[in-house]
Amino acid sequence: MDHSSLSAKQSILFSHKVAQLTKALWKSVEKDWQQWIKPYDLNINEHQILWISYHMEGASISDIAKFGVMHVSTAFNFSKKLEERELLTFSKKTNDKRNTYIELTAKGDKLLLDTLEAYNPDTYSVYKGALPIKDLYGKFPEFSELTTIVKHIYGEDFMDIFESSLHTFDEEFTEQDGTITPLLKKESE
Repeated sequence: MDHSSLSAKQSILFSHKVAQLTKALWKSVEKDWQQWIKPYDLNINEHQILWISYHMEGASISDIAKFGVMHVSTAFNFSKKLEERELLTFSKKTNDKRNTYIELTAKGDKLLLDTLEAYNPDTYSVYKGALPIKDLYGKFPEFSELTTIVKHIYGEDFMDIFESSLHTFDEEFTEQDGTITPLLKKESE
């Protein structure tokens, strides 16, 4: 498609709208997320690394950085802090000495599961903000337009990992009396 007919004004308006809305959403998500994981002495990057490591068993630092939308050095440095707390381990593969891979330890697995069990949807502003949409349409927003934009920025691999992690969570966890628990304990426990 020829995009030459689009004006700079349209571009600025669209970009500004996306920037303002995503910044407002992120500020809310960030505040709620930090409150959620504060009792576990974790920051958002560390919690995200634990979450990604759980879903991408044997992920490389590059995988963590790509899916966590963080710089490789950030992924490595926060992973190193988690290793020091014995929450994950580093390794190299015999056929791939260039990349560093990480795996959750039993302690890291337990900590992540503890955070999931402690999750309280009533403390999440974005969740509460979406409830009127769910009440009106019977479901939460699916973000198809946003998903398409992200796919064109970060690629099909990113979206595949994203969809896979959602599917894994849906298949491997259950909710009982408002508490999230794994259906089956992982073999490492």
